[in-house]
Amino acid sequence: MSEPGKFEFSKSVKPDYESFLRCLKRTGTSARVHFVELFLDWEVKQALCERFDLLVGIDLDDPYFLQKMEIAVQRFLGYDYVVCGLEGIEMPIHNVTTDDTAGLKRASGRSFIDLHKGPITNWQEYEQYSWPQIENSRTRALEWYEKNLPDDMCIIGGLTGHFCENLSWLMGYETLCTSLYDQRDLVDAIARRCDEIDAVVTKRLLEFERVKIIWGSDDMGFRSGTLISPKDMRALVLPGHKELARLAHEAGRLYILHSCGNLQAIMDDLIDDVKIDAKHSFEDTILSVSDAKRTYGQRLSLLGGIDMDFLCRSDPDALRQRVRETLEVCQPGGGYCLGTGNSVANYVPVENYLAMLDEGRIP
Repeated sequence: MSEPGKFEFSKSVKPDYESFLRCLKRTGTSARVHFVELFLDWEVKQALCERFDLLVGIDLDDPYFLQKMEIAVQRFLGYDYVVCGLEGIEMPIHNVTTDDTAGLKRASGRSFIDLHKGPITNWQEYEQYSWPQIENSRTRALEWYEKNLPDDMCIIGGLTGHFCENLSWLMGYETLCTSLYDQRDLVDAIARRCDEIDAVVTKRLLEFERVKIIWGSDDMGFRSGTLISPKDMRALVLPGHKELARLAHEAGRLYILHSCGNLQAIMDDLIDDVKIDAKHSFEDTILSVSDAKRTYGQRLSLLGGIDMDFLCRSDPDALRQRVRETLEVCQPGGGYCLGTGNSVANYVPVENYLAMLDEGRIP
């Protein structure tokens, strides 16, 4: 492994979104390994830009600086896409903040959702809540990417489909759990409202030709099961994802899902009823991506899966061995893209992240 600051990838890769799509469609073993991440924390992007001079020639005052920076980072790392969504559709929620102890420390601290009580705990708060007005949303970044993204890259539209998350964020997880029994009509109303919003958002994303994939992001579980019962998931959460997948498929696009947690009880629903094309987020203590490939690899694509704890605690050599072992199982036949088990958080050692990508570049 190169010394910090002197790292060089062993092999250059050129984006090829068409090959990336074929991989996700499981049409056969790809000529090279494709990479995928839910996101890179801002601090990681900044560190990479400084270390590898990725912003040379990009004016900080350029109105599209962030988009140009994103392209530079993604191409350098070997990704075939950028992720972009609508702007101006945020939902106010209750957060708590604590000190950030990560290696690439966030000055503003680390923010978490308040699990006890959200902004909607009764019908009055539901009626008074500042629901996003889709007609006020903006597509400025999407429009720029549509015209300026290099021809060998595509756009993944997202991140949308936070159906389970929105229930727990808007009500607070504790409130949601009690409300499933004593305010079921309120929970149902919030779910249907979120369904309507995300369907409109997805339709707008699909208006852009270069959006080839819709990425639903919705943590639905914890280590031993789903956050609410499988029956409630089928009634309140999965219908929203099914509609987004339908919209994507009717437009000739793919629908991929990021979801943390143990989803074994609803995996058949996600594959056969919702009809997701790929599943992202894997944790060794729940289901390793290699085991997922053996179990589900004939029915959908698997994304990422280099366990976050292993990624953070291992040395680069052990990490490279893990990547090789994962690719031996997951790469044949297509339907696998290399990446972390969740995202490139600011506590992930950059050297390990680069080692993971580099090992994926080696023939």
